[in-house]
Amino acid sequence: MVCKKDGAFRETTTSLPTGSQPQQMKRGVVLLSGGVDSTTTLAIAITEGYDAYALSFDYGQRHKIEIDFARRVANSLGAREHRVAKIDLRVFGGSALTDDLDVPKKRSENEIADGIPVTYVPARNTIFLAYALAWSEVISAYDIFIGVNAIDYSGYPDCRPEFIEAFENVANLGTKAGVEGKRFRIHTPLIKLSKAEIIRKAVELGVDLSLSHSCYDPSSEGVACGECDSCLLRLKGFREAGIKDPVRYAKK
Repeated sequence: MVCKKDGAFRETTTSLPTGSQPQQMKRGVVLLSGGVDSTTTLAIAITEGYDAYALSFDYGQRHKIEIDFARRVANSLGAREHRVAKIDLRVFGGSALTDDLDVPKKRSENEIADGIPVTYVPARNTIFLAYALAWSEVISAYDIFIGVNAIDYSGYPDCRPEFIEAFENVANLGTKAGVEGKRFRIHTPLIKLSKAEIIRKAVELGVDLSLSHSCYDPSSEGVACGECDSCLLRLKGFREAGIKDPVRYAKK
C-alpha cells in the first residue's frame, strides 16, 4: 500500500496471516513530463494501487530542464522505476519547442484558446504513447496513464478524448499482447478537470508542486518565464484554486 509522509508517497508493507501470499500490485506506465498535470497523474496512479513505471522523454525540447524536474517528481512520489527515452524530434522541427521559432508570450486567454499554437509538437502524444505501449507490453503492464486535459489547455488535438479512444484501439489491435487477449487501457484521470481542479487534487494527495515545472521557455537556471501559454495557464489555475504557486518566475 502507499502512504504519505512529509508530503511524499512511500511504499509500506502490511502483515499477512501465516501461509498467505502477498497480492501482486498492478503495473502501470505513467507518462511524466514533470508538469502539474503529469505529476498529479502519477500521484493518482500510485494512490489507486498501481506500481508506477514513469516514462519521460528527452526529445530535443528547448525546455529540456523539465527532465530534471520529472526525476525529482518520480523520486518524491515513489515510482517503481523512472526511465528517460531519448529521441530527437528536432529532425522534423515544426514547433517552437523543437525548432528555431519564438515561443508565444503574453497572450490573452482568448488568444490561447483560439486555434492550435506554434508550441504544438507534431504527433507528440502519439509518439509518446507508442513508447509507453512498447514498455507496457515488455513488462506486462496493461494500464497506461497520461495527464492530458481537454478543458484548460492550449488546443492541442492530441489531448482530446477522441484521440485517446482511437489510440487505445490501436494498442489493442497492433500488439502481440492485444491480439492474444490482453486488454490495454489508456487512463486519463484529468481529462475533464479544470487546471484549478487538478491543482486542488494534487494538494489533496499531498503532492509537492514546488518540484513540478511547466514553463516552455525557462532560464538556464530553470526559472519559469511567467509569460508563455503554459506559465499563464498554470498561474491561472493556481489563482482560481486559491493556492500560492510555489515555483519561481522571472515575471509574474
